[in-house]
Amino acid sequence: MARIGGPHGVRGEVRVKSFTGDPAALGDYGPLWSEDGRRFVVERLRPAKDMLVVKFAGIELRDDAEALNGTDLYVAREALPPPADEDEFYHADLIGLEAVTAEGEPLGRITAVHDFGAGDLLDVALEAGGSRLVPFTKDAVPVVDFAAGRVVVVPPPETEARPGPDDDA
Repeated sequence: MARIGGPHGVRGEVRVKSFTGDPAALGDYGPLWSEDGRRFVVERLRPAKDMLVVKFAGIELRDDAEALNGTDLYVAREALPPPADEDEFYHADLIGLEAVTAEGEPLGRITAVHDFGAGDLLDVALEAGGSRLVPFTKDAVPVVDFAAGRVVVVPPPETEARPGPDDDA
């Protein structure tokens, strides 16, 4: 949902990069959690350039805020609203889905969703080894079937498999 940056001022506020559709809605999801199980409650927030300035409950001093730098924040899946339409997906829901060809042949599994600035890419760990980045577009991924636990992948011809860590390069 967000990543905590450096402190802002001396009263425990921190700069936060929000990854939500509406960054200012970060406080609307309820408690946020770090990977190590710490709970964060937003007391107040305000926009500041391309991030937010957030005051979390219990963080009162600059030193406390400084110790949070780099902390990733998450929310329980149940706290998220359903996607607005049938063509919207949460990245977490895509990871782990089986990828098959248009003919139904197994291709691999989605291990990650990346966005390097030109749109989402599905990282598919291939059954044959290595991985392939597939543009997450209607042309390249015409079917997302959560009930069947799979996506149909029609990769463009220029999308090549990358060797995996155990493959000879």
